[in-house]
Amino acid sequence: MQNQYTALTKQVDGWWIGWVEEVPGVNCQEKNRTDLLESLKVTLREALAFNKQEAIDAALTGYSEEALVV
Repeated sequence: MQNQYTALTKQVDGWWIGWVEEVPGVNCQEKNRTDLLESLKVTLREALAFNKQEAIDAALTGYSEEALVV
């Protein structure tokens, strides 16, 4: 299952900086836009995996998973 996210990017003083709009804390900076978009993808995957594991750890046992569509 693929999800779609929004990257906000801009160039500042020779650097490309960007954020993933839907996930606080996912931001990167690179020397070019192509590398920035790849870094954002990698960082987003890591953040989602970390957040998932954190939720599972908090629930401990006996939980169920439900799909949410918004």
